[in-house]
Amino acid sequence: QVQLVESGGGLVQAGGSLRLSCSASGSYASLNTMGWYRQAPGKQRTLVATITSSGSTNYADSVKGRFTISRDNAKNTVYLQMNSLKPEDTAVYYCQAQVVTTRYLELWGQGSLVTVSS
Repeated sequence: QVQLVESGGGLVQAGGSLRLSCSASGSYASLNTMGWYRQAPGKQRTLVATITSSGSTNYADSVKGRFTISRDNAKNTVYLQMNSLKPEDTAVYYCQAQVVTTRYLELWGQGSLVTVSS
């Protein structure tokens, strides 16, 4: 069974930084695109950033220039470095991965709460 396990959320003051990590465990043939999404209270889940297996990235306009997504394929891990955090970045952040086993799966992590105080 393939799982995504997140770490790194927490409370930070506006202007501060946090780094989220998400590691895949279990048996699978490949990890394709991985990404981060977030869901603020009372709002829908939205895309933050994605990264392909070859390293191509895509960002939501609201985080461009402040957040950086990266991955370590040897560790099956994706990261989200968040700098210059704003109160409006407060949300539960979810890792997502496209995983190929005997079939194609889209998996989600358990979610990490990021709270930015003003």
